[in-house]
Amino acid sequence: MNETELESLSFPDAPKMVSATFPGPKALEALALSARTESMARGGGRMPVVMDRAFGVTIKDPDGNTFIDLSAGVGVSSVGRCHPKVVEAIRQQSEVLMHAMEVNSTKRTELAAKISEIMPEGLRGDCITFFAQSGSDALEAAVKFAKRVTGRHQIIAFHGGYHGVWNASNALTTGTAYRKGYGPFMGGVIHAPYPYAYRFPFDTTHKSAEQIAGEYVDYLLNTPYTAADDVAAVIVEPVQGEGGYVPPSPEFLQLLRKACDKSGALLIVDEVQSGAGRTGKMWAVEHSGVKPDMLTFGKGMGGDVPMAGLVMRSDLAAKIPDGSVPNTFAANSLSAAVSLTNIGLLQDPELDLINRAHQLGQEAQEYIRGFNSPYVGEVRGRGLMIGIELVEDKVTKEPLTGEKLGKLMNHVLSHGVLMVPCGRYTNVMRVMPSLTIPRKLLFKALDVFGEGLKTL
Repeated sequence: MNETELESLSFPDAPKMVSATFPGPKALEALALSARTESMARGGGRMPVVMDRAFGVTIKDPDGNTFIDLSAGVGVSSVGRCHPKVVEAIRQQSEVLMHAMEVNSTKRTELAAKISEIMPEGLRGDCITFFAQSGSDALEAAVKFAKRVTGRHQIIAFHGGYHGVWNASNALTTGTAYRKGYGPFMGGVIHAPYPYAYRFPFDTTHKSAEQIAGEYVDYLLNTPYTAADDVAAVIVEPVQGEGGYVPPSPEFLQLLRKACDKSGALLIVDEVQSGAGRTGKMWAVEHSGVKPDMLTFGKGMGGDVPMAGLVMRSDLAAKIPDGSVPNTFAANSLSAAVSLTNIGLLQDPELDLINRAHQLGQEAQEYIRGFNSPYVGEVRGRGLMIGIELVEDKVTKEPLTGEKLGKLMNHVLSHGVLMVPCGRYTNVMRVMPSLTIPRKLLFKALDVFGEGLKTL
C-alpha cells in the first residue's frame, strides 16, 4: 500500500483546529458531564480531549477539531481506528454470533489456532491460549497459572514495570499512582532493577546495565540466602512501557532465560503493549531470540474491541485443571473476528506494516534528534514504540518540571496532536502511532511537538 492509500484511511484535514478556544464549547460541556458522572480513577479522565469520531490515525472532537493521534489509544490501534476491513468484519460477525459464553465457538477456536501460528519460537505450534478481556486479566492468569504448574509462590518483576492494576497484577506494577493507598498487595513479589541505562543506579563502567540487571536476577534465583527460594516465574516486559519506553539490548532477556533455566522458574514476557508488530517484529521478545514459557498479549491484538490473553507451552497448560478459571466474556465471537482481521492486516505482505514500523521508527528517532532541543535528554525505542525523555539539564538529567510538561502538552493538544506521557517522572513523551500512519501525518505531528519544545 502506498502513502496515498494510507492517507485515505484517515481524515484528510488533520491537524485542524476550528474552535476559537481549546477545548471548545461542546468539549467543555462533555468534560463537565464526565467529571460529574464518571470515575476519574481511569488514566485519561482529566485530559482535556473528547473523542467523538475516529478514522485511521485521526480523531475529531465534538467541536469539529481534528487531531493526529500519536498514542494509538495507548498502543491499541495497530491498524488504525475503524479500518474498513475491521468495520466489515464487525458487521458480518454481528449478524451471525457475538457473545458465545465459554463454550466452543468457531471464531474463538480459529483465533486460538492463528495465535499459535504467530507466536515466537518456543511457543509457536505447541501452545495453548487462555483468553481474557484486558492486559490486567491476562497477567492475573499468568501469575495464577505459574504458581499452579510450578508449585511455587514467589514472582520476580522489575522496577518501572507495569503489568496491570488488579490484585496480582498490581503487586507486580511499581508506579506510585497505582499502588499508594491500595495495599497490602499479594505477597511474594520481588522487584529487581530493569536495565534503564539512562537512569541506571549502578556503575556501568565495566559492565552494561543489561549485564548487571541480568546477572542480579541470576544471583537472586541461584544463590543461597537471597530469600528468593520459591520463585515460580520471572515476569518481564521485553520493552518497558509505562516505565519510560525502555528497550534493553537482547543480552538482558538472554541472561534471564539462562537464570530461569538453572532455577526452574518460568520466564513470562508481557507483550500487552509491545506486541502486535509495534517494535518491528510481531513480538518484541523476538529481537532477543529468547524462547518464553508464557506470553501475555492485549491492546493491538484487539484494536477497536477488547481482546487479551495468555499463551503458554502446551505441557504447562496440561497441568491446569479444567474449569478452574472461568471468564464469561473473554474472546466473544465479535472480538475474535476483529482480532483475526487485525492479524491478517499485520501479516499482509503488500502492506508490510511490521517492517514498515521498523523503518519508519528509525526515521522518526533521527528526525526527533534533529530538533537539537536542550530539553531532549534521550530518544530511544524500537519500531513505532519511541520514548523521548525530557530533562531540564542534559548533564544532571533532572526531569522536566511538571509546569513545563503541562505547557508542552497544552501546545501539542491545542495544535491538533494527541500524545501521552509516561515514565517514572512522567517526563517521557511517547510516539506510538498506529502502524498505518502515513509519513506525511507522522512528520506533521512531530513538527508540532518540535515547535512545542521551542516554547519551553
